Amino acid sequence: MKLELISFNVCPFVQRSVITLNHKNCEYDITFIDLLNPPDWFLEISPLGKVPVLKVDDKDVLFESAVINEFIDDVTPGSLKPSDPLTLAKNRAWIEYGGTCLADLFLIANHKDEKDMKGQMGECVTRLQRVEDILNDSTFFNGEELSLIDAAYAPLLIRLDFMNEKLNLLDWNNFPKLKRWRDNLLNLEAVQKSIVEDFKLHYTNKIKGQNGYLASIV
Repeated sequence: MKLELISFNVCPFVQRSVITLNHKNCEYDITFIDLLNPPDWFLEISPLGKVPVLKVDDKDVLFESAVINEFIDDVTPGSLKPSDPLTLAKNRAWIEYGGTCLADLFLIANHKDEKDMKGQMGECVTRLQRVEDILNDSTFFNGEELSLIDAAYAPLLIRLDFMNEKLNLLDWNNFPKLKRWRDNLLNLEAVQKSIVEDFKLHYTNKIKGQNGYLASIV
């Protein structure tokens, strides 16, 4: 099976799929595009005009990272999904919640006014507290084995570190379970290899391109 992932270099949703592909030892190609000036062929295959898009055998196309990740998991040995239906459903719900937290980071960089930006930061921290509250003392979200939900949250935790350098977004001492989860994920080779070269530079340039208040201080 030939797999090609379409991405732009700092998309956290693409990174979710890269982590899954890496962990499952899949062979795949990755093609980077400029979302501000996407090629026509991309707009033809992406119904929402967003990444990630996964091309399968150069003919079938999947979109939405959660769908892509479940497909990858289903067609490879082993499973990163809980076998219990209720746990699986809860994981899917919290994966969607993680997308809202990633949207907070985008909006933080998008606000033109410092007051509005700080208000968004407060909303983000409040949402992160909910994640902190549901975590337990295990290595990963569901226990000692990696799951798709871990791949979904790793890009968020990586970007929180970056935002913390620029904004003091949150005090990790107040989020000990979230911090432990972050550290455990960053120790994984699959996660380390998912981080593009010069990530901080590319992420800084993306923030500057949003022309919000944050762009003036990064």
